[in-house]
Amino acid sequence: MKNVKILASALILAAIMQSCKEKDNLEPVVSTPEPEKEQAEAKAPLGNPDDVKAEDAAGKFQVAKLGYKYDALEPNIDAATMEVHYSKHYKKYTDELNKAVKGTPQETQSIEDILGKLDLNNKALRNNGGGYYNHTFFWEVLSPGGAKAPAGALAEAINKDFGSFDAFKTQFTEAATKQFGSGWAWLVVDKSGKLVVGSTPNQDNPLMPGVGIAGKPVLGIDVWEHAYYLKYQNKRPDYITAFWNAINWDTVSKKYTAATAK
Repeated sequence: MKNVKILASALILAAIMQSCKEKDNLEPVVSTPEPEKEQAEAKAPLGNPDDVKAEDAAGKFQVAKLGYKYDALEPNIDAATMEVHYSKHYKKYTDELNKAVKGTPQETQSIEDILGKLDLNNKALRNNGGGYYNHTFFWEVLSPGGAKAPAGALAEAINKDFGSFDAFKTQFTEAATKQFGSGWAWLVVDKSGKLVVGSTPNQDNPLMPGVGIAGKPVLGIDVWEHAYYLKYQNKRPDYITAFWNAINWDTVSKKYTAATAK
């Protein structure tokens, strides 16, 4: 009986020692953030787009001013997406374009001239020149305020060339939706002066030779995932629907007027 008591005591002592050892090895307890704190962090102040600058301050190409705050297009395009899109992606295209043209004849040319005479095998110029032009264009047509529908000469041209605004909208939406992978959908004035819709892959655009659609852009939509994924995730059609609510048609009309000027 005595031996049984000794054995039981030994087992209890061993269990206590093991428990203490396990407690010593536990990870430190991390407090769970309160919901209010999480919400506050999610609403942390955004950066100022005016603070975004090209890496090379003396480079030929500089970051175009956004002209509005990152949250100005809410709820159609969220502030977080705009900040990443503008301050990361766009800035990167700008910086890489300056590197690509440095010390070359293109260093003195406009972006339109560079793209119009582009050798498509020059990947650095094609990708970064296209990315720079496309995004600079995009910030302008996607801006708060302005007309919410086309009017004047642009409205007349849309009705003439597509039959109606709704028919144009359907065709443009289809081009944006069906662009496989990354790319853009465009409304352009072709060489005959007619409005046409098309799409391009990656950072190609209608100013480049031999990309499937040619002309002077008056409206474009970025359908790369970085343009919508934070808010819409894989739902590109929802992003395209929201896009129609954020277009500044006054800007688009001005681009149409410039594209059709003799």
